[in-house]
Amino acid sequence: MESGIFFTNYKDDMKLRRTPAEKIRLVLVVIFILVFPFFASNYYLTLANQIGIAVIGAIGLNILVGFTGQISLGQGGFMAVGAYTAGILAARAGLPFWITIPIASLVTAGVGAFFGIPSLRLKGLYLAIATLAAQEIIIWIVTNWNVVTGGTEALVVPGAELFGIALSGRGSDFKWYWIILVFAIFTTMFAVNLFRSRVGRAFIAIRDQDIAAEVMGINIFHYKVLAFATSSFFVGLAGALIAHYRLIVTWERFTIETSITYLAMIIIGGLGSVSGSVYGAIFITLLPVILINLGRSLRGVVPGMAALIPQLQLGVFGLVIIIFLIREPEGIVKVWRNIKDYFRLWPFSY
Repeated sequence: MESGIFFTNYKDDMKLRRTPAEKIRLVLVVIFILVFPFFASNYYLTLANQIGIAVIGAIGLNILVGFTGQISLGQGGFMAVGAYTAGILAARAGLPFWITIPIASLVTAGVGAFFGIPSLRLKGLYLAIATLAAQEIIIWIVTNWNVVTGGTEALVVPGAELFGIALSGRGSDFKWYWIILVFAIFTTMFAVNLFRSRVGRAFIAIRDQDIAAEVMGINIFHYKVLAFATSSFFVGLAGALIAHYRLIVTWERFTIETSITYLAMIIIGGLGSVSGSVYGAIFITLLPVILINLGRSLRGVVPGMAALIPQLQLGVFGLVIIIFLIREPEGIVKVWRNIKDYFRLWPFSY
C-alpha cells in the first residue's frame, strides 16, 4: 500500500502544483479573485488593491532578506524612489503610466544596486544600519531637492489612461484592481521561478553560507548586488503603482515606519517563502482595519476607545511580531503547512 507522494521523473517533481489537492485550491483561489471585484464594494476593492501592492513590495523585500539573507531597512526609501520617479515622469514629462512604471522600477533597481555595494563587506546588524542610512539619505534628498521632487510639498500625479479609458474617477478601484492583479501575478510567478533557476539557487547558497558559496565558485559580490537590484525593482514597482493609484506622492508615505511594516510582513508571513510574503501582506494590511472596526464596535462599551485605537494598533502590531518570533518563527506559511500535514496524516500523529 502506497503512503505519501511519489514521483518517477523530474518533470513531475518540478511542477509548481504537484498534487490534486494543490490544483483544486489554486482553482478555487483563482475563481475567488476573478469573481470578487464584481460583488465587492469600493471599500473592499480599496483594501484588495492595497493588499496587491503590499504583496509586490513584500515579495521584493523577501527576495533580499528571506532568500538571500541580506537584511534591509531601506524599503520605504526604495519605494519612494519608484513613486517619485513615476510621478515626476507622468506629471512633468507627460509620459503614460505604462511607460513610467517600468522606468521607475529600473531606476529603483539601479539605486538599490548602488546601496547594495557595501553588502560585500557588511553583514547582519552592520548591513541593516547601512540600509537604514540609505532610507534616510533617500528621504533627505526627496524632501530637499525642491527643483525635482517639490520638497515637502505633495506631488500631484495626473490620472492615468489605458487604451483611452480613464483609470481615475468613478469606478477607479475596480479598474485598478485588474491592473494591480496583473502586476502581482507577474511578481509572484517571477519570484517562484527565480528560485528554481541558477541565480535563485545562488541567492539561497549565499544566505545559507556565503563562504561555502564562494568556495563553490559563486561570485558573491555579483549576486549580492544582483539581489539588491532585483529586490529594489519590485519595490520600485510597488512605489510606482502607489503613485498612479493614489495620484498623490508625499514623502510621509515612505518613512522608516513603512520599512518596518514591510519587514513585519515577511517575518510574520514567512522568511524565504513567496506564499509567506502573500500571507504576511494580507495579514498586516487587514490587521489595522480589524482593530479599527473592533474599536468602533466597542465605542459605546469602553469610553474613549476612539482615542485608544492608534496606541492599540501599535501595541497589537508589536505583540503579534513577538508572538510569531517566539511561537512560530517560520511564520504563517509554516502554520498553514502544519494544518495541511495534519489532515494529510490524520489519524496518525506522525
